[in-house]
Parts: sequence; structure tokens; C-alpha cells
Amino acid sequence: MSFSAVNGTLSNLKDCQADIGTGMDIVTDVAMDLVEAQDGEGNPGIKEMEAMILECAKLDREINCFVDIVQQVTAEVTSQQPEAMFTLSARVKEQFTDRMAGLSDAELQNHQKVIAFKDSIRNSLSQASQSAENMEELDEDIAVSQSQVNFICPLTQEEMVNPVKNKKCNHHYDERAIRSMIKTRHGQKKKCRCPVVGCGNTDVKESDLVLDQVFRRKIQARKRQTNKT
Repeated sequence: MSFSAVNGTLSNLKDCQADIGTGMDIVTDVAMDLVEAQDGEGNPGIKEMEAMILECAKLDREINCFVDIVQQVTAEVTSQQPEAMFTLSARVKEQFTDRMAGLSDAELQNHQKVIAFKDSIRNSLSQASQSAENMEELDEDIAVSQSQVNFICPLTQEEMVNPVKNKKCNHHYDERAIRSMIKTRHGQKKKCRCPVVGCGNTDVKESDLVLDQVFRRKIQARKRQTNKT
């Protein structure tokens, strides 16, 4: 096996991760639709979708661990004799098995998309519990707020696709753009300042970012409304 083949495999796995993330977003959207249709939290479909989210989170975690181990072992093999390349597969398998044995399913509850799923369902349930009169007022408020909220990413200057919220300063960014910016700044040994003009947050970290599914649905709703008009 050559290093180019290893790199190609890792690239394919990362593409799979992106597809898994998209699938988790779709499951969250469908679950929210069920709640908004007043099927309620007790609907077995919600529980099934939560189980699907957890399975996807588990697969995503396994891919992360596998990629991390392959990169570490490859780096070690590169510094050794050429024949060490023949032990690459066995080393990866051994370390991967050991790491998986030390993980628990309970840790999956901390996966960002699992947290986003539960927050989204909780928010949808809260809205669904409103009376018909209150829901009508709420719809009007949402319509007004959507016209006032800025859906443009401060980095790309384009409408956000997968918005994430900064827990520290409450500003939103497109996920890919802000993560790329953080990676670039850290590569330069610098802190990443919040790109929103006037914000005093001078150290944006990936751990501060939370997927905002509700905000994403507002963007999608506005797009649908725009297309109708």
C-alpha cells in the first residue's frame, strides 16, 4: 500500500462524513416537521429519528478516530525504515480497536449534531404547545423577525447554508467559512476574532460554535417565501 492510496482513502472517508452530516440535518428537519404537525414528542417516529441521529453520530466518531489513527501511524512509519510500511495496516487495526474499546455510547450525547437535534425538537415542542391564537401571533412575529434578521454570513457575504451560533457573542456564521477561518488563524499562530463588525470577541474557538437548526430553517422558509413571490 502506498501513501497516496492511504491519502485517497482518507479523502473518501471525509467525503462520507460530509454526507453523514447532511443526512443528520435532513433527519432533524423531518423530526421538526413531525412536531410542528402536532404529532408530539410521544410520536414513535421522533424516537426512531433520535436513534438514527445517534447511530450517525457513532459512525462519524468512528471515522474521526480512524482518520486520526491512520494519520498518526503514517507519520510514525514515514520516519522509520521502508519495511515499516508493511506493518501499517496491523498498527492501525490494533490502535483503532483499543480506542473504540475505551469509548462509550453515552459520549455520543455530546456530539454537536445530537445536541442540535435535541435543541431543535425542544424548541419545536415549545412552539407547538401554543394555542391557535398564540400561534397566529407567533407566525406574525416570525415573519417580521425574518425580515429583520441578517441571514448573510459576515465572512462570505452570502446567505448562510449551515449557520452556527457563537455561544460567547451570539453571532451567526456559515459553518464552513468560520471553521476555515479558525484553522487558518491557528495555522498562523493567531487567535480568530469574530468577523462581525464591532464585536469584542477576539478569540473564537470551534468549541464555541453550536449548530443552529432553527435558524437554518428560518433561512429555508425565507427562500421558499421568496420563490413564491
